[in-house]
Amino acid sequence: MQEGGDVTSERDGQIPAGVPKAANRAGEDPRTAGLSRDWSWTEPTVWTARMLAALEQGVKGGKWYSLIDKVHSEATLRAAFAQVEANRGAAGVDHVSVEHYAKDVDANLRRLSEELRTGRYRPQHIRRHYIPKPGSGEMRPLGIPTVRDRVVQTALRMVVEPIFERDFASHSYGFRPNRGCKDALRRVQELLDAGYVHIVDADLKSYFDTIPKDRLKALVGQRVTDGRILGLIESFLEQGVLDGAQEWTPEQGTPQGAVVAP
Repeated sequence: MQEGGDVTSERDGQIPAGVPKAANRAGEDPRTAGLSRDWSWTEPTVWTARMLAALEQGVKGGKWYSLIDKVHSEATLRAAFAQVEANRGAAGVDHVSVEHYAKDVDANLRRLSEELRTGRYRPQHIRRHYIPKPGSGEMRPLGIPTVRDRVVQTALRMVVEPIFERDFASHSYGFRPNRGCKDALRRVQELLDAGYVHIVDADLKSYFDTIPKDRLKALVGQRVTDGRILGLIESFLEQGVLDGAQEWTPEQGTPQGAVVAP
């Protein structure tokens, strides 16, 4: 695969033969024309028309082999920074704010791209911050990565999210593109109107903090076999936490507040 997603060969088993080029209709995303699902939310610097078509048709063995070049592409990192900048957010352990990072964004993104391309990139510690938990007197721990790491995590999410989104259940609404609480409520209303009368409400205590890392990595590996991508995901799962003067590496879970956690 070349950067940008054009097909150079089928040796990776990524793009099936005969994938058509997308039609270009007025008012329609040319990448998604003719596809059965709405993929317009995907990042166009990563997911070209042919890659989206392959996503719907299925790739060889159901696994994606060559993706790291999409993450370290400066175009992808620039799109990722635009999202990080729009979300604002606090500085991490390096005290570099979004505004400060933006002042020299071109050089910062070039450096980040080179570190990712050469395998020299290492995420920094996560800054622990606590916020009140709604409906109780407890405090919810959040992890705040550095702006630099949030950019990389956003680029990583842009690359891998559609691969898993393809398989998610239609009745799942949490942390998914173009879905939210109101969509879930509309579905509940539809079921009530259809005559259903029972609702089961359940909550998993400290779910993000107790996710078993090995099982999570194994499940990701069923769809993504690019070792550099898997290594990048593992580096975020193994990030150290800085809580005041205390420093440690969690044995399980993924920090709430990180871009890739959901």
